[in-house]
Amino acid sequence: MHDALRSTLVDIARLGAWLALLSLIFVPFERLFALRPARVFRPQVVTDLAYYFLNSLLPNLLLILPMTVLAWGLHHVMPGGYLRAVAQMPGWARLLAVLVVGEFGFYWGHRWSHEIPFLWRFHAVHHSAEHIDWLVNTRAHPIDMVFTRLCGLVPIYVLGLTHSSHGSAELGPVLIVLLGTVWGFFIHANVNWRLGPLEWLVATPAFHHWHHTNDANRDRNYATLLPIMDHIFGTLHLPQRQWPPVYGIDATMPAGLRSQLLHPMTRQRPAPARQDQEASARQDQGAIV
Repeated sequence: MHDALRSTLVDIARLGAWLALLSLIFVPFERLFALRPARVFRPQVVTDLAYYFLNSLLPNLLLILPMTVLAWGLHHVMPGGYLRAVAQMPGWARLLAVLVVGEFGFYWGHRWSHEIPFLWRFHAVHHSAEHIDWLVNTRAHPIDMVFTRLCGLVPIYVLGLTHSSHGSAELGPVLIVLLGTVWGFFIHANVNWRLGPLEWLVATPAFHHWHHTNDANRDRNYATLLPIMDHIFGTLHLPQRQWPPVYGIDATMPAGLRSQLLHPMTRQRPAPARQDQEASARQDQGAIV
């Protein structure tokens, strides 16, 4: 009991140190290159800080059991010859395969979270932010995070990309999740940077801010790292000189961590269909004219 408590306290202290480092990087970064002026202690910042600690600990704990069972089961059903062939791939090639396969899974997990109403109830917590900055990266329901990570990790394990030729566990899946998390702080940042042709190769703030838009261009740009996934599946939207006009969701999200965690499990009034809302907006504009 004492060991578990001490381990938890150590983890919290470690996360506090990382938070201090991230703040030292992103707070001045966003003030120097702000896309939209905002206070450091904006509304909901305390809730987002709580999400930072919660989602740095809980999703990993929830993933331990399913990933252990999956690894054990695949080890007993996958052909040994195939596993040996994959394990003998050069390290760089295996890591590249982990990146591409994982990104494919993350893309579809993220897209399903928008297209399947039950999953959207959880994912809407993340999209409820009406101001986007680096800390919004960790504003997410833990169940949403677990689902998306499973979508990215399961195909990596299914294809046998998790072990090396000397039998030790590969760090590829861990590195991909870590890279996606760290990069997530950057692509959510409230900065006006445009990176030219690089934006077609790797996700950037402009790319991901359009994912958070709440206008007719929403439900695009699902990739975490590689925009080519959106290009392949027809969901890429990246205007050269424009930024999203508005963020957020159509429904009302309650304030506070506890209320937001319980919100997806409560009975909710269905929001008007997006097509109906857009048609109504056009009618209102016509009436004004």
